[in-house]
Amino acid sequence: MKTKWMTLATLIISTALLLSACSGGGSGKAVVKVGSKNFTESLILGEMYALALENKGYKVERKLNLGGTLVAHEALKKGDIDFYPEYTGTGLINVLELPPQSDAQVVYDAVSNGYKEKFNLIWLEPTDANDSQGLVTTKAIAEKYNLYKISDLPKLAPELNLAAVPEFEEREDGLKGLNAFYGKMDFKSIKLFDYGIKYRVILDGEADVTVGFTTDGDLTNSDLVLLEDDGKFWPPYFVAPVIRGELNEKDPEIAKVLNEISAKLDNTTVQKLNAQVDIDKKEYADVAKAFLQDQGLLK
Repeated sequence: MKTKWMTLATLIISTALLLSACSGGGSGKAVVKVGSKNFTESLILGEMYALALENKGYKVERKLNLGGTLVAHEALKKGDIDFYPEYTGTGLINVLELPPQSDAQVVYDAVSNGYKEKFNLIWLEPTDANDSQGLVTTKAIAEKYNLYKISDLPKLAPELNLAAVPEFEEREDGLKGLNAFYGKMDFKSIKLFDYGIKYRVILDGEADVTVGFTTDGDLTNSDLVLLEDDGKFWPPYFVAPVIRGELNEKDPEIAKVLNEISAKLDNTTVQKLNAQVDIDKKEYADVAKAFLQDQGLLK
């Protein structure tokens, strides 16, 4: 009789443990840590990733708005986050410290191979959104100085004030690289501003030139002029999720979910998404959710 009761008790405990393990807190999916950088586009993409994975039953820990490239990259290497959206040109120049290339496939292959070999980090499928850098001025300044090309800046910079953004002065694909490529741009002054107010700064006359990105929603404003990169200094900056290799191998379903989002994004789409936040003042989380619902990626 004692043996029967012990057997029954063992069976009950084993069954309870099995049910608990299968439930996994309700989903059986892993907890994933989603990161992003500290500007509108990256926040929207990070929130899209988080929402889409939650929709598939994953538990998600949001670690958005981390900071610049080096902060986000270090967090990924250390495992503080599992993935975040990165740009091919940034990975090429600022992380791998390789020379610029103009061919999009060459750049993607270089970062894909380099990240895998050096960090065991995997570049997933890129979007068709090329968020290339640029320099932006106002229509009034462009007309006053006949300033429409970056190659004109070395001679005009001493009369102009630059509104820089975090990391721009030191980056090889920022002012440091521009000076080496086009010639020294000795601006009258250089002041640092947050990404979210850079265009307002030049429109209000606090500065004359700022850093732009080709998917910025603000560039729909006819009072802003994107200077031509006539020397072709900047490489392609196609955005893609970068994920820890260990996690990608363990759970390939995550990559499928993220790649589905990437397939829906191009320059025009991302520019409109950014404009909803930066111009229409909607919350980035609401914009991300509405987009996924419109695309049939969120129930």
